[in-house]
Amino acid sequence: MADESSGQEKSEAPTSRRLQEARKKGDVAKSMEVPSAAVLLTGLLTLYYTSDFMLGRLLLLLRYYLGNLHTFQIIPGNMPMLTRESMLETGLIVAPVMGVIFITALAANYAQVGILFTTEKLAPKFDKIDPIQGFARLFSKQTLANVVKSVGKLLIIGYVSYTEIKKALPGILPLMDQEPVLILSFMGRVAFWIFLKAALIIALLAAIDYAFQRWQFMEKMKMTKQEIKDEAKQTEGDPHVKGRIRSIQMQMARQRMMAEVPKADVVITNPTRLAIALRYDPLAMAAPMVLAKGAGVIAQKIREIAEEHGIPLVEDKPLAQALYKSVGLNESIPENLFQTVAEVLAYVYNIKRKRA
Repeated sequence: MADESSGQEKSEAPTSRRLQEARKKGDVAKSMEVPSAAVLLTGLLTLYYTSDFMLGRLLLLLRYYLGNLHTFQIIPGNMPMLTRESMLETGLIVAPVMGVIFITALAANYAQVGILFTTEKLAPKFDKIDPIQGFARLFSKQTLANVVKSVGKLLIIGYVSYTEIKKALPGILPLMDQEPVLILSFMGRVAFWIFLKAALIIALLAAIDYAFQRWQFMEKMKMTKQEIKDEAKQTEGDPHVKGRIRSIQMQMARQRMMAEVPKADVVITNPTRLAIALRYDPLAMAAPMVLAKGAGVIAQKIREIAEEHGIPLVEDKPLAQALYKSVGLNESIPENLFQTVAEVLAYVYNIKRKRA
């Protein structure tokens, strides 16, 4: 499967964003066989387990109407009431089966696609009424697959029905001397097993069809490497632009840091690779604070600014390395460095007093 626009092969799994966009348009992995199989199987089982209730209510209804024929007046004025009563009683009889079928149909569709509301599929499309494209769809692979699937189901269900009826043939002749109730019971039992086995086979075919539909959908949603890159740019932004923004942000932060160097009391060096500018105000600070720090070119710039403003440079490799690794900008030094930094500051203050 190749991408017509770029000629690249769609070999990459679809991203979550692509799947979400397809879902918004109503494109999801769905098999129409799953609801049909679920409705058939649950409806049959519900009918089997509620048959006594339904037959009992039906007999009561027939006894009521047949036993009270002499009291009913079949006139236009009574027909709405009689129709309403009979429809209500009939509805109560079939309500269990219809309720289970309705809930099963909703559950089967929800299990496949979840809750999905979209108007994309309802929008009119002129290509749907194009006779040429409609004729082409009649002979498409999807149509051929549906025909093969339907014929296969008919053959399998026909074979199951044939085998069940063949097994029941020896018991048919003795029914000639039996009561109608026993004949109906025998026919119902045979029909139940035919429908049950057919429903189980249809459920198995539905599961296979759903797996195929999901595989086909994921194949359709596959993307080229270029499409993934384009989507990443749209989602996260162009990496070149992001890199440029980060560069500008770092440059601005560096300029602000360099502007703080003239306020420092001392600059600790390594002597050339590292430089850390410290400031301490006993009235406003609990501990000395790092105003600026850097390595390489930045360290050289810090030393130059310090020399321009007459800030002492003190070479102390262990202290410079400890401050550079453990203390961030505008952070106070840790307690384990208090003594060492205090000695440096005392040395600096002593030099300033001598100069004064």
